[in-house]
Amino acid sequence: MSGVQPEERLAAVLARLILDPAAPPARHIAVGAASPIPAAACWLVAKSGHPVRLSLLHKRSGNPFTEGSRELFDLTGQGRIDLFFLGGGQIDGEANINLIGTGEWPGAGVRFPGSFGSAFMYFMTPRTILFREEHSPRVLVPRVDIVSAPGVSPPDVFRRGTAQALVTGRCVFRFHPDRARFSLESVHPGESVATIREATGFDFDATEEVPVTPDPTTEELDLLRGPVCDEMLETYPEFCARVFGRRMAA
Repeated sequence: MSGVQPEERLAAVLARLILDPAAPPARHIAVGAASPIPAAACWLVAKSGHPVRLSLLHKRSGNPFTEGSRELFDLTGQGRIDLFFLGGGQIDGEANINLIGTGEWPGAGVRFPGSFGSAFMYFMTPRTILFREEHSPRVLVPRVDIVSAPGVSPPDVFRRGTAQALVTGRCVFRFHPDRARFSLESVHPGESVATIREATGFDFDATEEVPVTPDPTTEELDLLRGPVCDEMLETYPEFCARVFGRRMAA
């Protein structure tokens, strides 16, 4: 298998954000259902030799949770989850997410999957990485139609953390909660500040020269296509076949 797949680049980007030395340590990471790229990033961190506990809700066997998400919420409320991933049908420039739908309440236009515990996780987890592969004006909007979970809160509202970054299929944004605004940290190959602005509904900060998102290293690719894929084959067989070119043995 040659060349770098977009999903491999995104997994490596997320892994580097997890290991960001400027951020609080991520000792226990939880990944929600149907999140193969964040799951690959977490396994990449673990297989690179970093001590991290992974709680993968979608894992078919060996799942640490016997009562589903209730235990995840209990751990989070106790301060025992350090990092979580969230997405949204809409995400705006203040890192608000919308998982309800578009139009007037209760999402009279397009219906999204539902917010479930997103607000609780956003408030109670020290670090959240927002992730959405689609990068378009319909997803990255000036203001979400419905706020499922706010990116920032008033000073008198208790919350442990907020968004660290937003990773999309086109770029990486860094979030600045002190001013509730994103800045463009890197663009994926083939993109530029101009193409990102054209595809983004909200305003953001950017320097004149924004670096290109680096490809995964040879070592990272070897881990992703080998040990990481081994861990993911049972739970994400379609993803592993499409991205890594591997299938489970008959």
